[in-house]
Amino acid sequence: MKKTLAISIILSIALAVHAAEKEATVAQFTLSSPSFRNNQPIPAKHSCEGEDAAPALKWEGAPSETKSFALICDDPDAPGGSWVHWVIYGMDATTTELPEKLGKVDQVFSVDYEMETQSAAKSMSARQGMTDFGKTGYGGPCPPRGHGVHHYHFRLYALDTELNLAPRVTRKQLESAMKGHILAQTELIGTYQRE
Repeated sequence: MKKTLAISIILSIALAVHAAEKEATVAQFTLSSPSFRNNQPIPAKHSCEGEDAAPALKWEGAPSETKSFALICDDPDAPGGSWVHWVIYGMDATTTELPEKLGKVDQVFSVDYEMETQSAAKSMSARQGMTDFGKTGYGGPCPPRGHGVHHYHFRLYALDTELNLAPRVTRKQLESAMKGHILAQTELIGTYQRE
């Protein structure tokens, strides 16, 4: 009986340690941009008033079980409700960043690029979905003039599967496909306003 009790205690401790390690992995999952800090203004070059260029994004700390990533950017402050600015998915588990000025194309194949923080070129591929502008690829902030500060939520999802989705899906279609497959989520918020 003492032996059974000891085994039960050891198993309980092992399960608790495993759960704590898993939580620690999720807690470290972060998303950042060299272009703007969390809850700070997005530079005009990433808006409709500038180049409308996608900002560079970088992440770390994804769970080890991650098979792919997906990202959705929206503006919940839009007059008609949440406005989708970017839908990108199908990034494999080795991807840890997106380059600035990523092309506004349905599918990005093995694009070689250099990030500011690294000298070596990397390869990545992804598929892009539809924005509420009716286009694929990033659509930058473009709130109505005088509407106040808008918040742009860049939400990155670590998934336990590779999504078998064609390019040009909507946010709702992507969210439906991700259901039950999200291991972790992280968020970066940028602000923008037009006077």
